[in-house]
Amino acid sequence: MAQERDLDLVEISPDADPPVCKIVDWGKYNYQRTKQLQKNRKTAKTLDMKQMRFGLKIGAHDLAIKMGKVTKFLEIGHKVKITIVYRGREQAHKEIGFNIAQKVIESFGDTIIVDQQPQLAGRQLNFVIRHSGRKQDAKTENP
Repeated sequence: MAQERDLDLVEISPDADPPVCKIVDWGKYNYQRTKQLQKNRKTAKTLDMKQMRFGLKIGAHDLAIKMGKVTKFLEIGHKVKITIVYRGREQAHKEIGFNIAQKVIESFGDTIIVDQQPQLAGRQLNFVIRHSGRKQDAKTENP
């Protein structure tokens, strides 16, 4: 039948009893499958790791501005790597960086999950956060 129609005979399930076969135009089928895969790749949302850097002497307003940007990244679905950079003599006051990191984590409350706890690596304090999927308002409601 496949030869009469100038098509290909494709075995779908060889283990079945009787084996299942399908008559298709293999070139057309393969072309459509390739196009569908390309379309899926194009529409797929790739999530990146964004990075935000803070200095140790960051002011309250500057911190608020950067936290707003971090919030936007988290709402889109990106993970955010936050880096606190130590310069010169600031290395002697490592606890200030950990305090800033704790302030950042506490400012988001239950809306984030800390993927990587704050770790000191040379002149940088790094940690990674991501959105937990829960809303901030859900925390304030009483059951």
